[in-house]
Amino acid sequence: METIFKQYKDKLPPKIIEDVKSNLPEKVTKTQLKKIMKLVYDEYMTSLVEPGECVGLVGAESIGEPGTQMTLNTFHFAGVAEFNVTVGLPRIIEILDGRKNMSTPMMEIYLVEPYSKGKDIRKIAESIKQTEFKDFIDEINLEITDCKLEVKVDIEKLKRVKLAESRLLKILEKNLKGFTIKQKNNNIIIKSKGKQENIGELYKLKEKIKSIYVSGIKGITQVLPVRRGEEFVIITAGSNMKEIFKKEYVDKTRTTSNNIFEIMDFLGIEAARQAIINEVYKVIENQGLNVDIRHIMLVADTMTFTGKVRGITRYGVVSEKSSVLARASFETPIKHIVAASLVGEKDPLNSVIENVMLNQPVPVGTGLPGLVTKVKK
Repeated sequence: METIFKQYKDKLPPKIIEDVKSNLPEKVTKTQLKKIMKLVYDEYMTSLVEPGECVGLVGAESIGEPGTQMTLNTFHFAGVAEFNVTVGLPRIIEILDGRKNMSTPMMEIYLVEPYSKGKDIRKIAESIKQTEFKDFIDEINLEITDCKLEVKVDIEKLKRVKLAESRLLKILEKNLKGFTIKQKNNNIIIKSKGKQENIGELYKLKEKIKSIYVSGIKGITQVLPVRRGEEFVIITAGSNMKEIFKKEYVDKTRTTSNNIFEIMDFLGIEAARQAIINEVYKVIENQGLNVDIRHIMLVADTMTFTGKVRGITRYGVVSEKSSVLARASFETPIKHIVAASLVGEKDPLNSVIENVMLNQPVPVGTGLPGLVTKVKK
């Protein structure tokens, strides 16, 4: 069997040979293996790109044309307030523009056994969710005569997240300097140590204490445990990979975020490239469109080959093109032409755009330099 694989060692990439080996049936004969390898080789040769093929243009057409059929969508999770997911054209634009501030960051948190089977799933979900002081407030009363705030705390909610009242008081003391904080039954009384506060300051204080961070993972604003086949997955609104990966119940090999820049910072550029491919492909697939993944891979490579994620914008990929005319063709042409003329920049006209602008043959396909050889008769 190995001799057959050796015959294709220089003809096929090692990855393809490994894939064939791992997917072969148990009782395969030499004749069958020869046929399989011949089919794989033929398929590989037909999938290769011809030298001079305009892969960029074909890729742009292949993504751009179905892109015009996309709908403008924001998908809403039923039953969960403020839990939206951007899909469709807005999401594609968000990814390809390389926007750091996403409209709806989210994570899919996979768990290790036994938690993936449903053990303590609600407790885990609640412990992940970022809680602020307002989540534990029943009501707030303003005592205008004494210039103090009286906050009634929901004891049941505190018990659910296993948070002691004393811990809540310490968090308040840490965040509110210059105030005395006392507890009376289920009420917390907040009063200024110094001069009497005016009513405007009291209202500001009321709003400030609502947003004080108490527990959970910062950035995770909503959680939703869902069942997928045999296991449970926690979907979150908001993303914080660094903190989530510290939890012992999280399956780090499968947990993902849709925030490409966070993936780049935390897992590196290769992971970010794969995330771009996955995210774009997911959007296209959800819209019922069919685009070859290789076109998307080409876009992902272009966005990440420098070691950082850059959007396909005038500040990203386009700004680093060597050709002045190519940069000028995208946006703000006068700025680029003036800047180039000031330093006497030359344009070698090596690419597609600048030659189209000057009405010259494009150096691709049949425009490639021919190979001149003397053929023996």
